[in-house]
Amino acid sequence: MEKFEWFENWFDTPYYHILYKDRNETEAEVFIDRLLAVLQLPKEASILDLACGKGRYSRHLANKGYKVTGIDLSQKSIQYARQFESKHLSFYTHDMRKLFRVNYYDYIFNFFTSFGYFKKESEDLKVLRNVKAGLKREGIFVLDFFNSSYVINHLTGKEQKTIEGIIFNLDKKVEGQRITKTIHIQDREQSFHFKETVRLFTLRDFERLFEQAGLNIIGSFGDYNLSPFDEQSSPRLIIIAQPNRV
Repeated sequence: MEKFEWFENWFDTPYYHILYKDRNETEAEVFIDRLLAVLQLPKEASILDLACGKGRYSRHLANKGYKVTGIDLSQKSIQYARQFESKHLSFYTHDMRKLFRVNYYDYIFNFFTSFGYFKKESEDLKVLRNVKAGLKREGIFVLDFFNSSYVINHLTGKEQKTIEGIIFNLDKKVEGQRITKTIHIQDREQSFHFKETVRLFTLRDFERLFEQAGLNIIGSFGDYNLSPFDEQSSPRLIIIAQPNRV
């Protein structure tokens, strides 16, 4: 049995941040701004950024005047994020499988495929139940995930990248109900091995899990332009949900 789960090691290494340093942060912030416009958040809204990483998007939200909490399992990421804390912004190291706050947030956001990491589906269900518990009665949950059908049809397979003199050999493949990326790193004389593995949830899977968690799906989008979701052509699956009122 592995001592640590893959995300407990990988996200705390400098290599994770080097590999993904060229992600389009401006595009991500434009997506968030579009989402805020559609949701029409009141200025006094309280937000939980679930799996916030180093807090870049928590800061973006707080800069708009919202009261924002960012939580993440990565101690190093939260340690970095805490330098930006203010009266509108706070960060905590926390495992999303454990209950955080109850009936507290107007909005909970889970951005950029920060879900489906766990070995058992029951753990993912536990996360959704914690989300439901953390929302106020009229609160809204937004889950931003990849579209599994699109990912399977656009697998890149093996590729090599050299960044800052470090060689990354990547291999992405489907293994059962998961998409797995193995990452072999050559940094001068040192070699490292990591992996990312995420469950291939479909919209039907989410409908089932959300119902079990007491969440009602009220809308969905298929990309960061907030286009309608299409199972074959959409790169993303962005779900909007509210607690059931039963």
